[in-house]
Amino acid sequence: MGNGDFVESVLKTANEQMERKYDLRARGFSLTDIAARVAGVLGVEQEKVWDAGRQREIVQARSLFCYWAVRELGVTMTSLSRQLNLSVTAIGKAVIRGEKLAKANKYLLINK
Repeated sequence: MGNGDFVESVLKTANEQMERKYDLRARGFSLTDIAARVAGVLGVEQEKVWDAGRQREIVQARSLFCYWAVRELGVTMTSLSRQLNLSVTAIGKAVIRGEKLAKANKYLLINK
């Protein structure tokens, strides 16, 4: 599995992610809050997050939303697929696109 330092590093990262999810939930963070943050960060109307379509601004908004919902808040892709009327595979791809978008532009769900 790897040397002790590697295993310790992986466990530390996993623990930090879990603590962040619990912290957001304890603060009462919801999907609506994430949608509002996406709208603010991207400068689009909040409804774009919920819209269907392939326009660039809709795809970016939904991708960032999916990334933060799944990775930061811990929402399951299955649950999100039902809410957005997309397949689980489409949600998975959106999460990857959203992660790239967030990292490239240094977007944060909450400012530290």
